[in-house]
Amino acid sequence: MKTTTLSVRTGRRESVVDLTPDARRFLTGSGDGLLSVFVPHATAGVAIFELGSGSDADLLAALADLLPADGRWRHAHGTLGHGRSHVMPAIIPPSLTVPVIDGRLALGVWQSIALVDLNVDNPDRTVRMSFLAG
Repeated sequence: MKTTTLSVRTGRRESVVDLTPDARRFLTGSGDGLLSVFVPHATAGVAIFELGSGSDADLLAALADLLPADGRWRHAHGTLGHGRSHVMPAIIPPSLTVPVIDGRLALGVWQSIALVDLNVDNPDRTVRMSFLAG
């Protein structure tokens, strides 16, 4: 298995970060297999969806509606609404797997791999990518 880690700076704002270019670079020279993308954080997730054209903002708006940044959360340290960041990975999980064919991600035309981070208290993230050859 081939593996690497990326350091991603999300800053102190809710973020959607495109990991697709990093995944493509990582897979250079690979054959068929599976790519695993994992974020070892209790408050971040990874998703496959269309990025750009407003989709990033739409996702963050939908998460704000579903998981408001207010005082309702029992897990209440950090900024107001920090507890919602701990609930989000149950909705947007911390890992995903993508088929790889001849060294290329087998994503649909408009699909991308994204890091989703609502936690404004932690500006630095780690992403682990692992390729398991088939």
